[in-house]
Amino acid sequence: MGLDKILQRIQTIELTYGVSAASAAPGEFANLVSQAEKTQTVAAAKLNSTDSQKVNSFAQTDVERAVYLAANKYGVDPKLALAVAKTESNLQPDAKSSAGAIGVMQLMPETAEALGVKNIYDPRENIDGGVRYLKQMLNSFNGDVTKAVAAYNAGPQAVKNYNGVPPYAETRSYVSKVLTLSK
Repeated sequence: MGLDKILQRIQTIELTYGVSAASAAPGEFANLVSQAEKTQTVAAAKLNSTDSQKVNSFAQTDVERAVYLAANKYGVDPKLALAVAKTESNLQPDAKSSAGAIGVMQLMPETAEALGVKNIYDPRENIDGGVRYLKQMLNSFNGDVTKAVAAYNAGPQAVKNYNGVPPYAETRSYVSKVLTLSK
């Protein structure tokens, strides 16, 4: 098995069980690997050959799982975090905007750097950073979801300047979509 496949399996196990290989107790990660292998073998047997190739890719369900794990980690409503991810990138890890925002959570490189995201292209790091940023916006605006979502899109200063959702068509549409998806 190549190094890429091993790293991919570790990533899948970490996402599935919400545990990091680096922080797992001795033997715990090995037990999770064994469980994952059994689960994957059973699942792959149920799929046709085309579908079984998808088992090893970073599929949409893995992205959703990563968003939920990050939301739980930071105390953010998982539905809200997922709504932001869907609105930002439609859950596409390789998304890149014309403005330079990258990944599932569409982080700007400067924002990612400020959040300590080392690899903005890594879906887990991108999601972790994006959900952490969303939590910061929620804290900055005293839990006001509308203002926090507007700040995620337009920046916190714009929300402060307008004491609410800025009058930008893009931001108003963004906020409306996120709030609708998060219900």
